[in-house]
Amino acid sequence: MSVPAIDPTVPPSGPGCVECEQESGWWVALRRCAACGHVGCCDSSPGQHATGHWHATGHPLIRSYEPGEDWWWHYQSGEYAHGPDLAPPLAHPVDQPTPGPAGRVPADWRDHLRA
Repeated sequence: MSVPAIDPTVPPSGPGCVECEQESGWWVALRRCAACGHVGCCDSSPGQHATGHWHATGHPLIRSYEPGEDWWWHYQSGEYAHGPDLAPPLAHPVDQPTPGPAGRVPADWRDHLRA
């Protein structure tokens, strides 16, 4: 499979989900867009912002933005993918909890999981 829409030089948009940060929301796990560096929350998160970013932009490839994870996902094919090394950092700060961020995750967060 060819790997379109990757810019390995663009850094991630920040340490957390862009939209959740704007809305004072929270996330289960984070994903990074390989085309523009947008960091969004995963589909188990209430906001599902990484998938929303794909729908809004058409950028099909994401990489996990979790410490210790290096997998890629291609939204159009619905399959795992591969890509080049991206600009650092490759994950959110290790002291940032998952789910996160600290102080905004409800005690009953498991009751709010999606898909």
